[in-house]
Amino acid sequence: MFKDFTSTEIDKVMSNAWNAFHAYKKFSLRARASFMRAVAAALEAAGDALIQTAMSETHLPEARLRAERGRTVLQLRQYADACEKAEWMEISIDTAIPDKNPRLNNSVGQVPKPDLRKMMVPLGPVVVFGASNFPFAYSTAGGDTATAFAAGCPVIVKAHPAHAKTSQVVADIILKVAAENNMPNGIFSHVQGAGFETGKALVMHPHTKAVGFTGSYAGGKQLFDWANQRKEPIPVFSEMGSVNPVYLLPEKLNTSASDIAMMYAASITLGVGQFCTNPGLIIGIESSALQTFIHDLGKAIQKTAPAPMLHAGIVKAYKENKGNALLQEGVHLVAESETEVKADEGLPTIATVDAQTFLNNPVLHKEVFGPYSLVIRCRNQNEMLQVAQQMEGQLTSTLMATENDIRNNEALIDAVQNTCGRLILNSVPTGVEVCLSMHHGGPFPSTTDARYTSVGADAIKRFARPICYQNWSNELLPDELKNENPLSIMRRVNNTWTNDVIK
Repeated sequence: MFKDFTSTEIDKVMSNAWNAFHAYKKFSLRARASFMRAVAAALEAAGDALIQTAMSETHLPEARLRAERGRTVLQLRQYADACEKAEWMEISIDTAIPDKNPRLNNSVGQVPKPDLRKMMVPLGPVVVFGASNFPFAYSTAGGDTATAFAAGCPVIVKAHPAHAKTSQVVADIILKVAAENNMPNGIFSHVQGAGFETGKALVMHPHTKAVGFTGSYAGGKQLFDWANQRKEPIPVFSEMGSVNPVYLLPEKLNTSASDIAMMYAASITLGVGQFCTNPGLIIGIESSALQTFIHDLGKAIQKTAPAPMLHAGIVKAYKENKGNALLQEGVHLVAESETEVKADEGLPTIATVDAQTFLNNPVLHKEVFGPYSLVIRCRNQNEMLQVAQQMEGQLTSTLMATENDIRNNEALIDAVQNTCGRLILNSVPTGVEVCLSMHHGGPFPSTTDARYTSVGADAIKRFARPICYQNWSNELLPDELKNENPLSIMRRVNNTWTNDVIK
C-alpha cells in the first residue's frame, strides 16, 4: 500500500519539474528522441517480471498485457521518430522583403515586410493521470507521457490506485533511464495518491502547464473544472466516456444480419467491455433483418462467458449502471451469458428499447462501462435520424452500410459526422491503430477538446504552443529556424514545403 503524497511533497515534485523544464526544453530533438527510445528498450528488457506484476493487480491476462506493453514500446519509438522529424512543430518561415509595400496602409505610412519565423515550443510540466483500464499504454509510460517528452515537457504521473505497484515499477524504469541519459533532475516524477486531494493539488499547482487524463466523465470533467478555476487556466486533455453508436442501415442489414451480430458480439465483450471504444448503442430500423440481428446477437452473448473485470470499483459501477439501465421503463433484456457469474466478473448483457423511449430518457444515453450494449429499434429512417441528432459527442460512430445505404441517408451521415472523432464504415470501433492518421478524440463529452487526438504523433501538439520570431538575426535563431536548416527538417518557407537551405 502506498501513502498519498503530502502537499509539501507535491510542491517539491512540481518545483523540480519546473527547474527541469528550463533545461529540457533546450535539449535537441535528437536527445529527446534518444531518451524516449531508451525508455522503450528498458520496458522491453523488464521482461516477465513487469507482466507478472501487472497481472497480479489488474486481472488482465498475460497475452493482453504483453500486447499492451508492445503497444507502449511502439508508441515511444514512433513518437521519438516524429519528434526528430519535427513535422509537429509546424515550422513556417516568411523571409523579409525590405522594399515590399504592405497589404494595408496605416496612419504612419507603409512598412516593409519583416522576417517572420514560427515554430511550436513546449508548454511546461505536464501532469498525466494513469488510466485504470490500460496499465501500460495509457499510464506511466503511455501515450501522454511519450508525447509530452517529445514536445519538450517534463512529466508528473499520478499513478492509478488500481495498479499502483505496476505504475511504480514502470516509473522506476523511466527514472533509471533518465539518469543514465543525463536528463535533468525532475524530468519525470511519480506521485501516489488515492484521494481526490492529490489530483487537485497537482492540477492547481502554478507550475503545472497542462494535464492529460483517460478515464470517466466525472473524473475528467472535475480536472477540467479545476484547471479553469486557476488564476492561470491551463489546457486539460481529458478522454472521457463514449457510447460509440453503431448504425445498422437497411440494405447492409438485409444481407448480413447474422455476420454483423457475430462481429459485434465479439466487439462488445472484448476485454470484458473495458475499452473506451466499446459499442454501447446499436441503432437499427424495425424489420425482420433487425430481429434476426437481435436474436443472433443474443445467442452469441449467451455463449460468451463472464470474465474478471479490472478492479472492484469497475465491477461495482458496471453492476449499478447496467442495473439502472435495465430498470428503465421500456427497456427489455434480450440476453445474458448463461455461464454463472462470479463476484469479480462482468456479465455480458444485451438489452433493447424503442427509439421514442430512448429519445425521452437521458439515462439511456449514458455509458455503461463493461460488456453491455443497448439495441435501439427505430420505426423508420426519420426516427433513426432523430436518434443521431440527439447523440452527444463520441470518440467513434460506426455505419454498417452499403454504398446505396450511404447515398440514401445523406442527412443521417451528416448528423453522425457532427458528433464523432472517428467515423467507421463496416467494421468495429474497438481497436485504435497507433499512426499519424488516427484521431482518437471527439466532441464533448467524449473529450474536453475535439481538436486534438491522444493517439498518433499529432498528439504531441497538445503539449506545445506556437511562438513567432520577428526580425531575429540568423545566428540568434533556434536551429529549427536557421537559414542553413542544420537539422534537415521539412519547413514551410514562403508558403512552400521544403528542407532546402534558405539563401
